[in-house]
Amino acid sequence: MLTRAITMTETIDTLLTTTNKYLWNYLLLFLLLGTHLYLTFRLRVPQRYLFKAMRYYFPKKGEADGQISQFSALMVSMAANIGTGNIVGVAAAIAIGGPGAVFWCLVTGLLGIAGRYAESLLAIRYRVQDKNGNISGGPMYAIERGMHCKWLAVCFAVFTAIAAFGIGNIVQAHTISSTLTASGLNVPTWLIGAVLSALVAGVLLFGLNGISRICTALVPAMALTYIVGCGLLLSVNAAYIGPALLRILDCAFSAQAAAGGFIGSTIMLAMRTGTCRSLFATEAGLGSSPIVSAAVKTANPVQQALVASTGPFWTILVCTLTGITLTTVTLAANGTIDATKDATLTANVFGTLGLTGTCMLAISLSAFAISTLFGWSYFGEKSLEYLGGQRLVTPYRALWSVAVFIGCIIPKSTIAWNFSDIANGLMAIPNLICLVALSGIVAKETRYYLQDNNLDTIDNTPIPTIDEKN
Repeated sequence: MLTRAITMTETIDTLLTTTNKYLWNYLLLFLLLGTHLYLTFRLRVPQRYLFKAMRYYFPKKGEADGQISQFSALMVSMAANIGTGNIVGVAAAIAIGGPGAVFWCLVTGLLGIAGRYAESLLAIRYRVQDKNGNISGGPMYAIERGMHCKWLAVCFAVFTAIAAFGIGNIVQAHTISSTLTASGLNVPTWLIGAVLSALVAGVLLFGLNGISRICTALVPAMALTYIVGCGLLLSVNAAYIGPALLRILDCAFSAQAAAGGFIGSTIMLAMRTGTCRSLFATEAGLGSSPIVSAAVKTANPVQQALVASTGPFWTILVCTLTGITLTTVTLAANGTIDATKDATLTANVFGTLGLTGTCMLAISLSAFAISTLFGWSYFGEKSLEYLGGQRLVTPYRALWSVAVFIGCIIPKSTIAWNFSDIANGLMAIPNLICLVALSGIVAKETRYYLQDNNLDTIDNTPIPTIDEKN
């Protein structure tokens, strides 16, 4: 009986692993990248407005409907996006595709700005509110109200709810627990789980306002801590920064094997691994971040879309910094750090700073994972609310806190990880269909507000109540 169960588990694991690789390495690679390219040209390269968008982080006060500020929404979005994948995920891309993957990660991230811009604009354009003024929006509402395709909207909401508990909860909780354990702290995993669950439950009691306050304080602090750590590593190994940059560019366009501890890689392998990591890290096109964009106080849809579009830019900067740091230190180590071992690459690189580096990495990984927990909790909550109404919110928050505890104490399972990745990828498909189908609406709004210089014009279109949804 036990042998049969083990065999079944192995079969499921193999099936999920194969499905996950096909989904992310092939199907979503072309769908996401293709959509980003299409929107970049259709919207006349919205990336060129990046610095203009940053000026609207703190806009002038005016008459605008919404629950949170544009900057707070950006922080919640980045809290979910800038997770452990921006650190260990980049290490995996380098180990598989070589240093050239860092270059393609950066290029893809810049293209993803167009996708985030479009999906955030649609989130504002088709948002709704309940009788208490609580605002809801995101791809499920854009699909239902813009495309009039209820079943596809339901599919998106279901996949998002599943992905939230996987990639946004259990995976992140396990990362926090394993990171603190590996750092040498003799704290039992059950205690880590109990404290973290209580912390999460306390924040969720205050809903979006509580989440936005925590993320607004946590995201800049955690990013700064990690950047300082990378800065220390680069300053210690400053003589190797130039060679590292040349190695990244050379491996991005060269099919020759790379020396200095890196495995040989072809151009296509570097492109594929770098592109996949970027798409996964920024989540541009997946449809998760627009859920929080819908709740902002903004003058018009384009203004918020611009602010939201800077999220992938900052996320990909963290990824690029990680890649440059890992490549620089590995070259400086002259073969003593194995760049083909993605599971230990980042830890070994930061370990060159001694206890200081190890602690900084542990703090950064834990903070990134905690912020992702809060960001994805809101995405999952709004998806379930769309499916079953407000009555599901309280049970959901309780279940979310319990799942955090479970994630801390369970051993790592490739089945759980692969299943989470698959759900995360499947939610992108309905959203990408929506982005292409409603790209005409996005182009029209962009033309009026942005290209015709009406960016400060207030859109007085009333937000329909939930009963007026059609």
